[in-house]
Amino acid sequence: MRPLQMPYTFEDRSGHVAGSDYDDIYDRMFIRVVPHPHSPTKNNSVLAIYSMGRRSTRHGDTRHLERQPSVILEFAEGAAGGLGNVNFFYPPAPSMTIPMNRYLRKTAFFGGSLSRKFRASDGREYRWEYRNADGHEWSCISEDSYLVAHYDLRQPHMPAYGVSGNTLTVHESFCHLSIDIMASLLIMRYIAEHNL
Repeated sequence: MRPLQMPYTFEDRSGHVAGSDYDDIYDRMFIRVVPHPHSPTKNNSVLAIYSMGRRSTRHGDTRHLERQPSVILEFAEGAAGGLGNVNFFYPPAPSMTIPMNRYLRKTAFFGGSLSRKFRASDGREYRWEYRNADGHEWSCISEDSYLVAHYDLRQPHMPAYGVSGNTLTVHESFCHLSIDIMASLLIMRYIAEHNL
């Protein structure tokens, strides 16, 4: 008999693209997204994604400064904002930099910018869709049309106690792609926020 697989449900503490902790509710994985501490711009246009070893207990926790980020997202500067580069750091593989518009490509030539596909570290292609499947805010779908992950907003009638109430759910078969999914989701949310 195959054991029951539990999806990774990451609680988004702040709900902001430019900085939040994403903690699995069963304490299996912890991801932190913060403005990159070594960015020359010193603003929120460069974000670092860290895979943390444990839950952050306070907002001012600086343990991430002791780590190498898994991904750095460099958004273009300026009042309008824009897409820049995504830098992956997957030891022991060499780091890799890709322009965001090449990493996340529109699914159709004349289609909207809120449906894009990307190639993950497993070599397979996935796509993000905005408000398209089962009431999810964002849905990540495999090339075989399986739901891989989804980002959901807190329902207005549900209370939130010290967190945003938003969640990212990654189905356990795809948990090894959590960093890829997080990076691509943050770019998609940035695109939606800035109407790119």
